[in-house]
Amino acid sequence: MSTTFEYPDWSRKIVLIAEDYDDNYAVLSALLKKTAVQLLRAHDGKEAIRMVAEQPDIDVILMDISMPYLNGIEALRYIKQQFPDKIVIAQTAHGLTQRITEEKFDDFLLKPINRKYLINILSKYLS
Repeated sequence: MSTTFEYPDWSRKIVLIAEDYDDNYAVLSALLKKTAVQLLRAHDGKEAIRMVAEQPDIDVILMDISMPYLNGIEALRYIKQQFPDKIVIAQTAHGLTQRITEEKFDDFLLKPINRKYLINILSKYLS
């Protein structure tokens, strides 16, 4: 008995992935491909802040915690100050769940990211 995984149709949604490593971005992009979501990419926190300011229609931000120039926590603080309703989900391999909660991320993903868990988390905010 096989169970097929049903992908949601997020063709009208925009997700910003703030991730400095190409491989990690490629994994997230591949995991989300069948949802038809529009993906944008920021390579660091400064770029993420700029993109959110320039494109207010971004629905969700997947924010890596460890990035150069401006890390994900610092970028979150600025984004939430300027755009308090923006959904920002932390992504980390470091298991900093208490710190992520304290910093008021809307949710978090632990790396390596599982496809079903990623879709379930995003479904809370995009569906």
